[in-house]
Amino acid sequence: MKITNSIFIALAIVACNKRAKQNLSMMPYPETKKDTTVDSYFGQTVADPYRWLENDTASDVGAWVKSQNEVTHHYLSQIPYRDQIKQRLTQIWDYPKYSSPFKEGDWYYFFKNEGLQNQAILYRQKGLNGEPEVFIDPNKLSEDGTASLASFTFSKDHKLCAVGVAQSGSDWNELFVMDVATKQKLTDKIEWVKFSGATWKGNGFYYSRYDEPVKGKAFSNQNEYMKIYYHTIGTPQSADQLVYEDKAHPLRYFNAAITEDERFMFIYVSEGTSGNEILVSDLSKKEKGFRTLFKGFENNFAVVDNIGDKLLATTDKGAPKYKLIEVDPAQPDEKNWKTIIPEGTDLLEGVSHWNGKLFANYLKDASTRIYRLNLDGSGKQEIQLPGIGTASGIGGKKDDTETFYTFTSFTNPGEIYRYDWASGKSELFRKTEVKFNPDDFETKQVFYTSKDGTKVPMFIMHKKGITLDGTNPTLLYGYGGFNISLTPSFSVSRILFLEQGGVYAIANLRGGGEYGEEWHKAGMLDKKQNVFDDFIAAAEYLIAEKYTSSANLAIQGGSNGGLLVGACMTQRPELFKVAIPQVGVLDMLRYHKFTIGWGWAVEYGSSETKDAFDYLIRYSPLHNVKAGTNYPATFIMTADHDDRVVPAHSFKFAAELQSKQAKDGNPTLIRIDSKAGHGAGKPTTKLIEDAADMWSFMLWNTGVVTLK
Repeated sequence: MKITNSIFIALAIVACNKRAKQNLSMMPYPETKKDTTVDSYFGQTVADPYRWLENDTASDVGAWVKSQNEVTHHYLSQIPYRDQIKQRLTQIWDYPKYSSPFKEGDWYYFFKNEGLQNQAILYRQKGLNGEPEVFIDPNKLSEDGTASLASFTFSKDHKLCAVGVAQSGSDWNELFVMDVATKQKLTDKIEWVKFSGATWKGNGFYYSRYDEPVKGKAFSNQNEYMKIYYHTIGTPQSADQLVYEDKAHPLRYFNAAITEDERFMFIYVSEGTSGNEILVSDLSKKEKGFRTLFKGFENNFAVVDNIGDKLLATTDKGAPKYKLIEVDPAQPDEKNWKTIIPEGTDLLEGVSHWNGKLFANYLKDASTRIYRLNLDGSGKQEIQLPGIGTASGIGGKKDDTETFYTFTSFTNPGEIYRYDWASGKSELFRKTEVKFNPDDFETKQVFYTSKDGTKVPMFIMHKKGITLDGTNPTLLYGYGGFNISLTPSFSVSRILFLEQGGVYAIANLRGGGEYGEEWHKAGMLDKKQNVFDDFIAAAEYLIAEKYTSSANLAIQGGSNGGLLVGACMTQRPELFKVAIPQVGVLDMLRYHKFTIGWGWAVEYGSSETKDAFDYLIRYSPLHNVKAGTNYPATFIMTADHDDRVVPAHSFKFAAELQSKQAKDGNPTLIRIDSKAGHGAGKPTTKLIEDAADMWSFMLWNTGVVTLK
């Protein structure tokens, strides 16, 4: 048989993989005890032998975590280029990073990270050419950089600022108040806040919180009975006024909002991550209590602003790609709605109102388009962006004459533009410089066909001039859920991989929001399998087009994306060489029993109903691991303070995989970070360590023996 060059290279890659396995020694996996826990679901018994791992504060779980990390660190320490990767990541990470400026009173505020600071610092300056001064430095809130700013809002007179702080990546926040002039903290202290900042009104603010959790269970116990309080400046939290609660519905979220002129107050009510209800009170009429403005929970609504006694709001009711409507809160019935911006062919992501104009953000094939319109929806003018990418930040207060927005893409680390209201033109305000040459890389968007014939878009990035011979190490990333759109964005970590000749692909799967609510609904509840089919089809496309092969293909995703990776690697283990589920939802039968997992039932369904149990058990990663199967080399990543997707998901999945992985099969490792959470607020040092370990594992197991 004639051996072609491509076959010869492929054989060489396989040989490299064999050498890699021989060169790395594996410590034995820790023995994970099994108990006899069994649950019954509608007559079907399901064993849960690792239930004890759900008790994350127990001493035996702590010992198990320590042993697992020892195995993982022993393996990673043998990869010869791990330190080299960390050094290169540190080098390219070290550049100044800025946010768009925004104005409050006489000051312009902006975030800046000099390069390797753990947390970005909030600066302020008077005038665009003024001398910057530090307003808040989160790096001084903790010794190791694990405290981060979660929120900050200014009072209407700009004299005070309410600041939310998160510790170790937790969703729990603590609020304090600063005097803007002196930058001194006041005595106010608000605890047990979650998914809420401060909404100012008069001499205080509204906020949402839960009751103090049971000691030792703050990061795992189910959160119930969210309430809205009003805090008066200078008083203790114990004196705060209870504004809203609903004792009949313990599993609902409640958040307060107020229009800029403080005429209308709203309470956003939701039972999960999709669909909401909005209550309203006309404060100018001193209404007692709240009336229903938009009834829940089949559709999504968001109030943009008020114009006098009328409200502007976006909704997907009767418009899966959203529309802007005008509503009279005194007559909120749908028959009285007036359409200002009708549903179009592209997704209307959001609308802002300032200085007598509307600014509409659209998404076209996962890329941003922005238009300026009159208040009646006429006079549509496009704001020209630098190219295909993601723009964010256009908006402002009613009297503003300028705004700033950020534009980024896969190879553009960020450009900040100043938009002048009077001229309608944008000018470059600040450009970010990174230690790499973006001209060395190219990005393309392709459309591939999923299992049921649906066309799905995918972005593919790589070095210019790579050879499509099926041997390139490739990472396929996805999310596919919760109406979240994956749009072009810059990643320092990704640059390292591309420099090594890697191919990076992002698939815009169903379940996301790229094409509106119909696209979202096509990947939720009993249609969740569509998401996995889309991801598998993306992998098959990359192989068919010779970007890579199964021996060189890795998949990665976090949170709902971790579920995606877990489901696909258990359904098609032979298709992938490496799987990296990060902070994943992996136990689909019990996810709703922890912290705020109940809020995802609108997306997934709950095992407490038979119909949902029947489809959840079919794809739940934890429950579909089969003994003796050679699963991909797996690198599970989680953290001890993740109170969004509790680490028990990852603990139990790792134990099950290690127990059932084929003898002499691929490595199955779990990396459990300390003093870290679901991802938000993670310090730079930890981000670099995470990325170095992940890329080392991925490259080594896709056949890369030495770096370029």
